[in-house]
Amino acid sequence: MSAIQRFISPYRVTSGKAFRLRDFPTDTTGGIKSKEDAADYLAQGVDRLREMQEKLYADDHWAVLLIFQAMDAAGKDSTIKHVMSGVNPQGVQVYSFKAPSDEELDHDFLWRTNRCLPERGRIGIFNRSYYEEVLVVRVHPELLDRQRIPKPLAGNGIWKGRYQDINCFERYLTRNGIAVVKFFLNVSKKEQKKRFLARLDEPDKLWKFSANDVHERQHWSEYHNAYQDAIRATASDYAPWYIVPADHKWFTRLVVAAAVIDKLESLKLHYPKPAPNQKKQLQQVRQLLDQA
Repeated sequence: MSAIQRFISPYRVTSGKAFRLRDFPTDTTGGIKSKEDAADYLAQGVDRLREMQEKLYADDHWAVLLIFQAMDAAGKDSTIKHVMSGVNPQGVQVYSFKAPSDEELDHDFLWRTNRCLPERGRIGIFNRSYYEEVLVVRVHPELLDRQRIPKPLAGNGIWKGRYQDINCFERYLTRNGIAVVKFFLNVSKKEQKKRFLARLDEPDKLWKFSANDVHERQHWSEYHNAYQDAIRATASDYAPWYIVPADHKWFTRLVVAAAVIDKLESLKLHYPKPAPNQKKQLQQVRQLLDQA
């Protein structure tokens, strides 16, 4: 096991059996002594990620899909920003999924995300995803009415069915060369309150504030139960979850960066080698350059 794998193993979930969200602390820092130390490690990670993303793009066989889920104010946006700060923008595609449009509601629940899957050679990032359909919609089942699902199919078994659909979909993606890594940024209720208050008190953060986020906070326990059930049902070797401590954003970013690097390194990427006929052409090109 590599040093990176040892570092991220406490947060990696590949089987939902006996999974309990309460077993994962929100405030741990994994032995990292300070924010400054974490910044140094993250800088090294960003450099390594840049190298691996370039190789992914050149290799052009694999794609990587990173899924971010979290309670409000857990730091998804800032984590994506900091971890991906050094990569080539041409090799990364980021999509944020808000409330579905009328067009999206006229299709199956995976349709709108299907259209945004990354191409080979690229990293795709879903800021929220199809998991909203077993999280928000489960906490607010009245939203199912807008989806106009036939009544015989919209009973209590719909959640189990959607978990099965998600597992099959993620297996399908991995069988077609799209590696899937899922992150739940695990923030405490106390830290969320602190961040909401900061958005109200600091002018440069006020734009982030939404009264609806506070209303959703009233469903904290329901959301945690929904997340726990979803992770239990969809954790797998081929599409693992990382339950990332999120009370300290600097540590959150470090865990996410390490998990992405580990996945890229596991793909055994290579720069393409020239074919025999290309070698001869390259020699001719070199001769022309030498003569110029």
